[in-house]
Amino acid sequence: MFHSLLALRLSEGDIVRIPLDSAGGSGPVTTFVKEAGPCPDGIVVQDGTVYWTTMGVPAVLPGVSGEENLDYSARNGGISAAALADGQVSAVVESGVLTTGKQLTGDGAGRLYWSDREGCRVSSVNVDGTGLRDLVINTPDGSKDPECVGVAVDPEAGHLYWTQKGPAKGGHGRILRAGLTLPPGEDPRSRSDIEILWDGLPEPIDLEIHQGFLYWTDRGAEPFGNTLNRAPLPAPGRVGGAPEILARGFREAIGLAIDGGAGLAYVSELGGRILAVELHSAGEVAATRVVADLGTPLSGLAGLNTTHDLNTIHEQQD
Repeated sequence: MFHSLLALRLSEGDIVRIPLDSAGGSGPVTTFVKEAGPCPDGIVVQDGTVYWTTMGVPAVLPGVSGEENLDYSARNGGISAAALADGQVSAVVESGVLTTGKQLTGDGAGRLYWSDREGCRVSSVNVDGTGLRDLVINTPDGSKDPECVGVAVDPEAGHLYWTQKGPAKGGHGRILRAGLTLPPGEDPRSRSDIEILWDGLPEPIDLEIHQGFLYWTDRGAEPFGNTLNRAPLPAPGRVGGAPEILARGFREAIGLAIDGGAGLAYVSELGGRILAVELHSAGEVAATRVVADLGTPLSGLAGLNTTHDLNTIHEQQD
């Protein structure tokens, strides 16, 4: 079970820890990493170390309003790491090697996987920064459709999953699957094993796999967007079934962390809140509660479970 959450704050460029109490609330928010880099987005904890991606510094487009005025196409994203014990930051993938680092996950065996949105690809690297390779490369076509955002891996089955959210509120969202490694002799630009599992989704973002189900956040247009969804992992060669909406009404749902021991999913929002959703049986109504409202845009979310000793977690003072 999770004893606390790590959340990325986009505007502040830091990582904060939110302790969870037995009553389902949260304690005082503290800072784990004060300078996490420009626009941190994806986060994962593996073997006592926190890893996260950065999207880099965006250019501001004149005459464009809202989120669309931020241009992240410059190649200035990266991946950083900090041990839970000391919080000292180091580079795994130097800034400028990737374009826009989005969701990040690990295979539990020393390898990281992430989506690169404006880079239109899914990539992988060893936790020590060696063995960098692209697994999927899409061709930019002037639309948002080829851009990759969420990522999840199933090492046991040898599968890689990712989202392509499409344009904002566009209804072009996809969830795709391929092998965790490239087929022999194939180029990541033209893989033959890519399956489109779901198509025409509002705007799928982050992914998590838990007990044979794929869970995802969706920040698209209501009634099917701004939701938490799940569906059984389809068998090879089969498309995904109709997703079950577990919760609605989020304020731009982004980050996702599944606490199987507690039977909860945690969702972070660009609207600044973190919510807990009960993982009920199919057909039951999910209870949702606000765990914390940080009042600032949030991106990635990760849980710290009881194997992580609270006494060893370094925290910086503001």
